[in-house]
Amino acid sequence: MFNKILIANRGEIACRVAATAKRMGIQTVAVYSDADANAKHVAACDEAIHVGGSAPKDSYLRWEAIIEAAKATGAQAIHPGYGFLSENEAFADACVKAGVVFIGPPASAIQAMGLKAASKQLMEKAGVPLVPGYHGADQHPELLHREADRIGYPVLIKASAGGGGKGMRAVETSEYFLEALASCQREAQNSFGDQAVLIEKYVQRPRHIEIQVFGDTQGNCVYLMERDCSVQRRHQKVLEEAPAPGMTEALRKQMGEAAVAAARAVNYVGAGTVEFIVEQRDNTSTGHIDMNFFFMEMNTRLQVEHPVTEAVTGLDLVEWQLRVASGQALPLKQDQIHLTGHAIEARICAETPDNNFLPATGQLQVYKKPAHTAFERGTVRFDDGVRQGDTISPYYDSMVAKLIVHGDTREQALALLDQALAQTQVVGLSTNVQFLRHVVSSASFTEARLDTALIAREANVLFNQEKVGLNVAAAAVVAHTLQQENAQQGHDPFSKSDGWQSHAETSRRFPLEFAGQTHTAWLHYGHQGAMHLTWGDAAGPGAKGLHDEFSLTGSHTLNVTWQGQRVASEVVLQQGKPGQPADLAHVFTQAGATRIRLIHPLAYAEGAQDEKGGLTAPMPGKVVSFAVRVGDKVKAGQTLAVMEAMKMEHTIAAPKDGQVAELLYAPGDQIAEGAELLKLA
Repeated sequence: MFNKILIANRGEIACRVAATAKRMGIQTVAVYSDADANAKHVAACDEAIHVGGSAPKDSYLRWEAIIEAAKATGAQAIHPGYGFLSENEAFADACVKAGVVFIGPPASAIQAMGLKAASKQLMEKAGVPLVPGYHGADQHPELLHREADRIGYPVLIKASAGGGGKGMRAVETSEYFLEALASCQREAQNSFGDQAVLIEKYVQRPRHIEIQVFGDTQGNCVYLMERDCSVQRRHQKVLEEAPAPGMTEALRKQMGEAAVAAARAVNYVGAGTVEFIVEQRDNTSTGHIDMNFFFMEMNTRLQVEHPVTEAVTGLDLVEWQLRVASGQALPLKQDQIHLTGHAIEARICAETPDNNFLPATGQLQVYKKPAHTAFERGTVRFDDGVRQGDTISPYYDSMVAKLIVHGDTREQALALLDQALAQTQVVGLSTNVQFLRHVVSSASFTEARLDTALIAREANVLFNQEKVGLNVAAAAVVAHTLQQENAQQGHDPFSKSDGWQSHAETSRRFPLEFAGQTHTAWLHYGHQGAMHLTWGDAAGPGAKGLHDEFSLTGSHTLNVTWQGQRVASEVVLQQGKPGQPADLAHVFTQAGATRIRLIHPLAYAEGAQDEKGGLTAPMPGKVVSFAVRVGDKVKAGQTLAVMEAMKMEHTIAAPKDGQVAELLYAPGDQIAEGAELLKLA
């Protein structure tokens, strides 16, 4: 076994490999870019070597520098993780020539499976089922068009050297084929430097099911069952699970043996994944769904979704990689590998699903995870390569973490996943956490009606969903504000900012912005500590509106009773720009999460202006001074008055151009929230 390995990757997978290596007593060397100087994976390893600039081409793709780093530190082997250099045959070959073990398949296997067209020709010879199509070398547009007509529409054009959905188009009819072909070829050339494509029959209701395979240097090869990766957006995986729902033992054996045949055809060594497209057809005579599978491609590396296989088999696939790379035989034979329970993995990404999954960048101001294990089997497992305070940069993949759950049944795993997602809190940038909850609870996913069109089919319940609502969000943020004020002001009743009066009910105004619209909530203080909220301009005790009672418990959880139902929530304020209040509140509940902006009454004068042109006190306090006199003309943003509230002075500015018509108070006067200070003409 190796004494020291270098991990030629970053983020979550680098931390994952380091965790197993540490458990096995193997020292690790990290490599890092300028952007990753303080990254989690650097801290996770015993040594770290700087290899270049922030962009991957200037660091993680510089394989010559990485091999030199391995030699300089005495690392005997290099683990490439996934992505970057993991499927680069030139890198694998260079490692061998430099006397460093490449923890992966031989370069010849990577090369054989690297080109889709060539690999399918190889699979055809090995007897692996293929989707009807054309995989030839002749790339003349007219020939490709004739082949598409022969195969029958719809067809799928795919870049031969492609991956990640690039250079891929579905074509419904013959008349649009040449236009789609030209587009695919341009994209393939720009992405991979090779415009060659292949044509395949576009399978209806397709499922994406892959088989994990492992080979060793002694000629042994096994399959570690399957994973269903059908839930995708933009041809990229969102959720993965094992075993595949609806999989029969007979079909599993067929697919597993086909995957092993594919691996043996290229003398495969190490971890690999054979991906199949599975066609679903309704069998009217039996009432069941028949499934036919076809070879799609082979990924010659460890996959992102490998933890679900680890969960249901009880194995550590990175440990297997290290043992096989050091020359050991596979730890188990095929008949010794068994499935236990059901596992699902959710990829947590920095992105905005409601905006076409646009990637997001920013700082992880709050990064709260459920109770979990990390990089090892558990009921709830959370694998990541970031920490609270880290920045998600534009240089690398948008994946922040992987959340994996393992239950006795699929139903239990679904419940565990939703619960864990509800306990995952990220503040500082957009993520897909709530979107994942919507997918998990959708009818198609819960009922295992899986295919690669699931997200499009369930779009109405997946996108632009608001599960918390204005009432609960507003109640939570008002309760949080009261809690913070109480913590700051102590128990002295004369230091309170609630505007209590002995002769009447007191009200406070809370301007809010929710889902792009502004609202005004009035908090009314009753007898014996009773409080309720009303909406709109009517602020009196008899006003109609929402009636909420607050129960503040603990330092984090706020229990809000609304319409007889208690809602437990957590409120986190997102840091604003320097010098500005943190007014964007993230509200987390069991039902979901949302954002609401608390418009600070003394920071935003717009909320203090009524329809008659008057300016009102945004909260109880004392008039310190007026900066204008009756008759003065003022410009929008000009200082009009200074108030003192909560032991601080605050400036009131003009919301628009105008002329001072009347001053209604004098310096030193105590005023209640909502009292009119002056009038503008």
